[in-house]
Amino acid sequence: MKNIIRSRFSETDVTKIDGIITDLENEIAGKTETLDESERVRYGSINEQNKLVVNKAWQYRQNQPALSAPNVDWEEFERDFKARNFIENWINRLDALRHSLESTKIKHDYDNFQDALKDYGYSQYQKDAGEDGYDAKVAELKQFFGRSSRNQPPEDGEDGNTP
Repeated sequence: MKNIIRSRFSETDVTKIDGIITDLENEIAGKTETLDESERVRYGSINEQNKLVVNKAWQYRQNQPALSAPNVDWEEFERDFKARNFIENWINRLDALRHSLESTKIKHDYDNFQDALKDYGYSQYQKDAGEDGYDAKVAELKQFFGRSSRNQPPEDGEDGNTP
């Protein structure tokens, strides 16, 4: 079976991306907060309906400011509104990157697991042929394969991929 990964990150890519992520972490440090669970409950998250309320209030403020409540700090409202919008955009972009990276990682995991299964089958074959050192390796690897596992290796000598 061939590996399913079509492209790879070079060492230069890895170094560059690590640097970009570090730069991003440094750039947002001190400008973001991490809420604990009680704070998340306290502040919550406005749902789509409530976002419409915020958007409509903002639209009225833009188009008919005379109708806006005088006791609202509208400059602060505008700053929060703009920040919320670009942060949401960043979150969406980062989520798309995360999904792409996670999907690629899944393929790498799959390739590694398939190759590990081939190695296990080869080791079983070598053990059955009486080659030294393979008894311990097969015993070590066999512990990871429960009988109910979907990806369990074949019994010793039944793998069909032995050399």
